[in-house]
Amino acid sequence: MDAVYTSALNRSVAPARSGEFAPLQVGPLSVWPPVVLAPMAGVTNYPFRSICRDFGAGLYVSEMIGARSLVDGNAKTLRLAGFGPGEAPRSLQLYGTDPEHVGEAVRRLVGEGRVDHVDMNFGCPVRKVTRKGGGAAIPLRPRLLASIVRSAVDAAGDVPVTIKFRLGIDARRLTYRDSGRIAEQEGCAAVGLHARTAAELYSGEAHWDAIRSLKDATAIPVLGNGDIWEAQDALRMMRQTGCDGVIVGRGCLGRPWLFRDLADVFDGREPCDPPGFGAVLDIMFEHARRLSDWFGESAALPGFRRHLGWYTKGFRVEGEIRRGMMQARTFGELAGLFARVDRAQPFPPAAMRVKRGKKGGVQNVVLPAGYLDNPDSQALTALESEALASGG
Repeated sequence: MDAVYTSALNRSVAPARSGEFAPLQVGPLSVWPPVVLAPMAGVTNYPFRSICRDFGAGLYVSEMIGARSLVDGNAKTLRLAGFGPGEAPRSLQLYGTDPEHVGEAVRRLVGEGRVDHVDMNFGCPVRKVTRKGGGAAIPLRPRLLASIVRSAVDAAGDVPVTIKFRLGIDARRLTYRDSGRIAEQEGCAAVGLHARTAAELYSGEAHWDAIRSLKDATAIPVLGNGDIWEAQDALRMMRQTGCDGVIVGRGCLGRPWLFRDLADVFDGREPCDPPGFGAVLDIMFEHARRLSDWFGESAALPGFRRHLGWYTKGFRVEGEIRRGMMQARTFGELAGLFARVDRAQPFPPAAMRVKRGKKGGVQNVVLPAGYLDNPDSQALTALESEALASGG
């Protein structure tokens, strides 16, 4: 691999040695390489999962859906919960605050044969979720967390349940070790830790030392999440923390070939050079075509605009074309915008670790009034509205 495409941070990171890492075990599922696509709202629908899967094996999780909406039969939620023909394993992330709704949603998903794996979201930091006591706020009430997890596991039967969470609300209130303990006690197959607090959102560097701490305190598999921008980052995380697998989120946005690189390094090979602009455009338009086939062109195009920025990040694209990307009404118009660009441009090395997706700084996490007064409470009065937001 040309060293120009490897950051200074990763130039000394060797591919995996034979037998160095084992497949990730999630209940009966054996996942190799030990890589999981993070659920991301509005992103990890079937078309995007299929593009990523084309580049490498792993576990590809759907975008987050709400338990209450699923139970109520919301048509949009049912569509988001859909999987493509032959997609396997079928992995879905569920969001819920009420144990009864969560249990019923899982019973329906499993009873109808819709899923092979259920992941539960307890890490969403978005204000409209935490202010109602959901997402990253739930681990502050360990009895409530345990009740929700128990309900999901009991309803799932032989289908494995995992949970994903953050370090805590902020640096003063770290809950991740307790969350790991609860997951283990209630029968979860694995846990995933986004190694930032809810207050940190997606800023700064992830605290990989906490992944090591959770691994040391937990007998079930631990997945590390945070700052996997290059394939070698996954190896560094697993070697430094002892975690059993990695969760990849923003690093694959506009770069689904990252899963090819991950497969290479875990199988002991040096990753290939990233594709040039022509190949990136071909991937981008194939992604657009699959989105259009799945959702319909008029519904797919507005949501695809964010992907356009991610795919073209760092390449020389005229301002007129970039403006047109945000205004195109059909995929035909979109393709026409790129008819005269220089497809021979190599991938820009400076774009290898450019952060994509959600950025932002730190925040003051908003909780319901009095939420911290009684951590043993399982009251749901402020939790009935299940807002959907980022996958945390």
